[in-house]
Parts: sequence; structure tokens; C-alpha cells
Amino acid sequence: MASSPSIQINGSSSNANGGLSLLDKLKQRYEEAGQSHVFTFFSKLSQEEQTNLLNQLNDIDVHRVNRIYMNAVAAEGDGAHTPSNEDNINYDDTLVPGLNNLLGRSRTPTPRPPEEVLPLPEEACASILNNPEDEKKWREIGLKAIANNQVAVLLMAGGQGTRLGSSLPKGMYDIKLPSGKSLFEYQAERIGKLAKVAEEKEGKEDGSVRIKWYVMTSGPTRGETEKYFKEKNFFGLKEEDVIFFEQGVLPALSEDGKLLLSTPSSLSVAPDGNGGLYAALRRPLSPDSPRTVLSDLKSQGIEYIHAYCVDNCLVKVADPVFIGCCIDRKSQAGAKVVRKTVPTESVGVLAAKGDAFAVVEYSELSKEKAEARTSDGQLAFRAANIANHFYTRSFLEGVEAMERKMAFHIARKKIPTVNLQNGELIKPSEPNGMKLELFVFDVFPFTKSLCVLEVQREEEFSPLKNAPGSKADCPETSRRDLLAQQKRWLIDNGAELEEGVEVEVTPKVSYAGEGLEWVKGKKFVKSGVLARKEDLKDLTE
Repeated sequence: MASSPSIQINGSSSNANGGLSLLDKLKQRYEEAGQSHVFTFFSKLSQEEQTNLLNQLNDIDVHRVNRIYMNAVAAEGDGAHTPSNEDNINYDDTLVPGLNNLLGRSRTPTPRPPEEVLPLPEEACASILNNPEDEKKWREIGLKAIANNQVAVLLMAGGQGTRLGSSLPKGMYDIKLPSGKSLFEYQAERIGKLAKVAEEKEGKEDGSVRIKWYVMTSGPTRGETEKYFKEKNFFGLKEEDVIFFEQGVLPALSEDGKLLLSTPSSLSVAPDGNGGLYAALRRPLSPDSPRTVLSDLKSQGIEYIHAYCVDNCLVKVADPVFIGCCIDRKSQAGAKVVRKTVPTESVGVLAAKGDAFAVVEYSELSKEKAEARTSDGQLAFRAANIANHFYTRSFLEGVEAMERKMAFHIARKKIPTVNLQNGELIKPSEPNGMKLELFVFDVFPFTKSLCVLEVQREEEFSPLKNAPGSKADCPETSRRDLLAQQKRWLIDNGAELEEGVEVEVTPKVSYAGEGLEWVKGKKFVKSGVLARKEDLKDLTE
């Protein structure tokens, strides 16, 4: 956020240097944008309230807000957009030969009817299922990039655990593992372990491999998140390798695109969706420095970025297989998918929509399409999106130009707002305005080459979304799935476990099941935590 400006409330509207004051600059800017009503109550505000309002208005690109509104409303109607040459995007270099007509168009808006949604072509999707040869090749490519310090991680961690009964950041949630480790701690330790795996594989000096971790928080979660990381000494990572930044907000708008005031001295705002990641990457990390996440990536020589959501306990952070697959296919962006097996699962799927590869939301699929099956009995629309993505840095640097053509999604809400005639607060009983958000996958149709990689659900996806005791996607299922995976690791390495015994293998011991040869022939008779080799004697007979 910008630092508080020094403003003149009375007297000359010029500053000491003879230029316009911040107040006059903002009045001019907002008048040009047709949003001058935000100053309706300005003269009646206290100086502190005036300063706060000017700070908020100065932080908002009002012309961008107008553009977002126009694109979103056009998309809702009969408007459609096909990226044009002015975007400087070449759509002929596609992922799979012969699929040029499926790439390079906006996911939204589109005037096409639902029946234009088609299953993802088989040849468009790479897979590690029953494909050990390619998996090995991709892992080696990915580890080499990691060892060369070309890989960074973007974590989307702005959400609170409200649905879990917690007001804390979701990454701090305790799923009741034997170790008591949180999601943040698990992911940090995976980063640390993977760096060591890459060092050993590529013969690098100890401590020379650094995987930068860019953590996107939100206004409500940033303070708690940073405090937690500091209290935990960054979970063993170097403090300078963890960079916090904040998800943005967008003003709430009336149906005719006017900014809504929540009080006479403040605008009503809402988070801009997980797709706000892209704009957040180019905002200054602090008010007194031009440094951004994008500029930091460039200065560090980072070329490849893995992005994921905090609520998946099975996430392979900076997964070398995924990174290697995307590098091997010369892809600008990538998406991991898992196989959807139940038609009613409320998850978006990657599909061909019009002339684009796109994530089609569960609610957008007709019952007939959701239940459609292929000749071998699988769901036709089965490539379930798990919010696990790859990008090249150059692609992320170009998203701003794409955003000018993308349509944000409109959510109509009942938004308390100030009556401009008398300053009284209106609490509507019906939706009176809109909040706008972008989804992280809305950039996919703008890529020259999108890599889709199918992975095993039980190895990579167990989201934490619902309250304890729910039927699915809850703390109990997250705990169950993580411990079940680690049990498979032990058994695959020649160990036995007595019935009912639960053994947690922490990331400090193994990133993805590797390096556990020393458990061969051991029988685990006691539940507990395997955080080092020395723990064996307390858990085995």
C-alpha cells in the first residue's frame, strides 16, 4: 500500500513545487474516469478520514477498473473476444501438432452455447500413470533446473480457515498429524528437502541450491502468516528466500459500473480472486521500493515457476517431474490434472471450449456431459483441475497485456453502500452490485503452449476445504490420505507395519518416497513420527 500522502485540505491546491496536489490529481483522474462521485462527502470528512480516502483512491487504477467492468459486462452479454495481433502472441506454436485451432482464444467471454464444450483430446494430455520412462526423464530435467537455481515457487495462501472453524490463515491449520506440523511447515520442509535432493543428484555443493518461495497472502492473513513464519524460524529455510506479497482487491461496483462507497470515507472492496496473483506479481513489494515479484524473479535468474494452493496436503512443491515435463514440451504454462471418476464431483475440468483449452466449471457442464463416458467406460470430461500450475517467467511478464482482453467474472452481491444524497448506509435486501474476480486458470487460453499433465490423485491431491467431520475434503481425509501415502512409501521400500500402526514420514526424511532404503526388513510395531533414521529404534521391533 502507498504511504500516507501529505495533503492540503485548505488554501492553494498546488504543492510547494507548483504542481498539482495529490487531491487535485486524484479529482482529475476520477473525473476523467466518470467516478468523481467518490468525493461527494470529502469536504465534510475529518483530516484523517480525508487522508485515508486519498490513500485508498491513490492505490486504485481507476481506468483499469473501468476496463475490467466493460469487458466483464460484454462477456455476460453477446460479446466475445479473440486475442488479436496487437497482443503480440503467436498462437501457431502449439503444444500438440494439429491442435492449433484449440489454442489461443479467451476462455471468457464466448457466445458459444454449452454444447461447444468438448472433452480434452487424448493427445493433448501427458501422463505419468503407467509411464515410468517419461517420469524418470522429466524428473531428471526438473532436478537439473532446480540445481541450477532456475526454479521458484508461488504459494497462494490468502485464505482463512473460516469453513474449518478457524480465523487463522489456512496454511496454519493443524490436521492432527502425529508430528503436529501445519500445512505451511510441511510445504517448507518439502522445499528444503528437494533442494538437498537436487544437490545430491547434480553433485552441487551443500547449501548451494536455493528454491525461492513467494507467499501470496491477503489483507486479513498477512500479519498472522509473517508472524508464524518468524516464530518457526522459517521452518529451516533462509529468511531471504521467503518473500511475502499480498493479493489485491478490486472495488465493488454498481450495475452501471460506479464505485460503491462503504462509508463516506472509504470504498467497498473485495479480493480480486486467485487470478489476482498475476497483478500482485507486478505490484511493488513495499511503498518505498520499486521491487516486485516479477523483477525479483528476473534478478535471481529464475526461469520456471510452480504455483499451487496452500490447502493440498499432498502437493509436491516445485515438483521436478511436472517442471521437467513442461520444460521438455517447451510449454509457457502448465496444469496438473487428476482423473475425475464421479460425475457429481464439484470440480472444474480442463476441456476444449470453443477454440481454447480452458477450465470449465462443474456448474457449466450439463448433466448429460458430466455423465458422458468414453468407449472404455471412463468419464469423457475427466481432467480435473487441481489448481497446480507451471509458468515460465517470460509468460508471467506478458500477462498484463493479456489481462486487457480477459473478462473478469461477475458475482452479484448484496453490498451495503452509502446513499450519495444523504450519506446514510443502505443495506439492500436484493443484489445491488457486483464484485469482480479473475481465476488463476483464465490465462490458459492465451498461452502459445499449455502442458497438461495427468497425475495420480492419491499421490498428489487431497484438498482441505470443509469442516471437521464432513464427508470429504476435510481435516480427517487430509490426515488419512497423507499417512496412507507414507505407509505406501514404507511398504514399497521393504518395511512392514502391524495393523493399526500409523507412521508419519516427515519431509525432512523424504520428499516423495525416495531415500528410504534403510527401512527394508523393518517391522513397525508402534505409531509415531519418522523424522530421522534414529527414530527407527523407537518404532520398530
